[in-house]
Amino acid sequence: MRYDITFTGRVQGVGFRWTTCRVAERFDVAGWVRNEPDGSVRCVIEGDAAQLDAFVGAVQDEMAGNVGETRIRRGAARGELEGFGIR
Repeated sequence: MRYDITFTGRVQGVGFRWTTCRVAERFDVAGWVRNEPDGSVRCVIEGDAAQLDAFVGAVQDEMAGNVGETRIRRGAARGELEGFGIR
């Protein structure tokens, strides 16, 4: 599966991308995270749906005081992602 996630709230300037990378190390996922011009953070990840759901939940838990909304677009994996990093 592939999740294209948008996190909104106070998610820039608070270590969100770094935290997301640290959380990704605990799951079998591949992808990236980046700040968007509108103040949100976008994250694209691929992996098994259970791993992706657990990853999203862990990011939300770690950054609970900062995340206002989490929007997820789900689709088929494209197989083009390796590792996890900040863009």
